[in-house]
Amino acid sequence: MTLPLTRKRFTPAEYYALEHDAAYKSDFYDGEIFDMSGGTSDHSLITSNLLIAIGFRLKGKKCKAYESNMRLKAPATGLRTYPDVSVYCSPLEYDPDDPKKTTAMNPTAVFEVLSPSTEGYDRGVKAASYRGIDSLKVHVLILQDRASLEIHERQPNGDWTIRDVRGLDALARLDAIGVELPLAEVYDGVELPASELPPRRI
Repeated sequence: MTLPLTRKRFTPAEYYALEHDAAYKSDFYDGEIFDMSGGTSDHSLITSNLLIAIGFRLKGKKCKAYESNMRLKAPATGLRTYPDVSVYCSPLEYDPDDPKKTTAMNPTAVFEVLSPSTEGYDRGVKAASYRGIDSLKVHVLILQDRASLEIHERQPNGDWTIRDVRGLDALARLDAIGVELPLAEVYDGVELPASELPPRRI
């Protein structure tokens, strides 16, 4: 992915008007529009695996998983973006600035697959914006080059803690959405370094 900044300043209404007719997705932050071009095949595969694994475990429950076409607004900072996967456990609340009601604001969990070109943005502006969302309980960063999930969880007092889950044989507990996520499913089909693979049983 690349993040070429535009120089013109836009209003949210102008962004939505452009985005609704665009052939590609763009983020909006502080009056600027960021072109979010396509990622790697591993990024796509991990995202697909993640959506399938979470969606299967949420079947029949009130929480619903959405893929990256579900746009999100972070009210505190005004960021509009497309998480790789998001989970909503309450009826969708839409951005009043979006006349077509295609931008939700109340996720319970968001998941981002990190890419070298956007990791700074994912860990910086985007992460800070996500954690300012009152409804958000868990924010998960997924690495591409090794089996590793970085889980940020909101505590009852409002503080955020970080928990790392590593290895293809690991299970990531996401209590906020009632899911236990096997990393083997998240990374299914992804070519990882030999050091990441579990030892062969003889």
